[in-house]
Amino acid sequence: MPLPPPGTRPKPSRESQRGLDWFIFFLADVQTGFGPFVAVYLTTQKWTQVEIGFVLSIGGIIGLLGQMPGGAIVDAARSERLVAGLAVATIGCAALAYALWPIFPVVTAAATLHALASCVLGPAIAAISLGLVGPFAIGERLGRNARFASLGNGSAAALMGAVGYLLSSQAVFLVTFLLAIPTLLALSRIRGQEIDVAQSHGAVVREVPDKEATSVFHLLRQRPLLIFAGGVLLFQLANAAMLPLMAGVVTTRSSQWAPVLIAACIIVPQAIVALTSPSVGRKAQAWGRRPLLLLAFGALAVRGLLFAVVRDPYLLVVVQVFDGITAAVLSVMVPLIVADIAFGSGHFNLAQGAVGTATGIGASLSTVLAGYVSDTFGSSTAFVGLAAIAALGLTVIWLFMPETRRTEDQA
Repeated sequence: MPLPPPGTRPKPSRESQRGLDWFIFFLADVQTGFGPFVAVYLTTQKWTQVEIGFVLSIGGIIGLLGQMPGGAIVDAARSERLVAGLAVATIGCAALAYALWPIFPVVTAAATLHALASCVLGPAIAAISLGLVGPFAIGERLGRNARFASLGNGSAAALMGAVGYLLSSQAVFLVTFLLAIPTLLALSRIRGQEIDVAQSHGAVVREVPDKEATSVFHLLRQRPLLIFAGGVLLFQLANAAMLPLMAGVVTTRSSQWAPVLIAACIIVPQAIVALTSPSVGRKAQAWGRRPLLLLAFGALAVRGLLFAVVRDPYLLVVVQVFDGITAAVLSVMVPLIVADIAFGSGHFNLAQGAVGTATGIGASLSTVLAGYVSDTFGSSTAFVGLAAIAALGLTVIWLFMPETRRTEDQA
């Protein structure tokens, strides 16, 4: 099947669209297997907390340092499907290593490979999406991606929990390995000839090459990208610690019901993301990016303030509706705004890595900062402080972030 001429909207087949849907769904299942189940499993294998902490920290460190190199690898690749397939296979093998050889050197190597593979998967999914549907339909496609990722996360959490309870914590990693198979099968349903390689990197066809427009340094100096990365850093600085801090508060107030309440606090936002993400993508093209971005920051600030004053543990679950709003918006807005800014550069995925690095820095600092404030001044003060950081991010976006939405006459 020939590629569409430059300047026309691509029309990917239903098979490719469905293939991407299910690839994201099953990939979320695979990645969920490496969540809190790692600590549970290694504890049953008589690992010390220091050894477990070391393995868990590998993912955080490599995830932070590997964002931009991972994006650059995807930009340099001639087949995003191949990169994604190799990454999924690597993660599947890492899960098998956890299950069969839970000894320190093997698990350390597996954790390293898993973290490295994860650094390219996010950019690869965004690149495949952009290459399939083009820059003017990417908003709705990203919303659809977020829906299937949310459904995958929810179903996988239930599946892994049941497997761990009924069988063993080791079986969780065997199931994770097996789930890599339908993930790769779904990826194979995406037709490679329908993915515009140049478009998936954010490049455009030019009669005369423009070295400045395609320069990495020119892209990384773009004012909207720097402002957006700073805003995302503030968002994560405010957001990452809220749920863990709230979990500690719930456990203190109602220890018997804490596991159920915390599970509900996770499920509610996932349900909202699944229900609303596609409409977020459509509204982003109709209304622009800034109104939705401001909504996400505003919802985060309100959530922090409510956590500071609400005492009823059951009402805290209701407050998590605001987390669903922010998650639905940010899951779509981050790759969408980066695609807007990187349009024509050929370095879309590298730019995603730059914003991903800001995300990692904000998330890493958030838990440390909130934990210190909570221990010193109390949890209510910590929540107010997190809400203030969200309000600062809202102010930065309101005052300095330009609208990045592109229209077809700007192509």
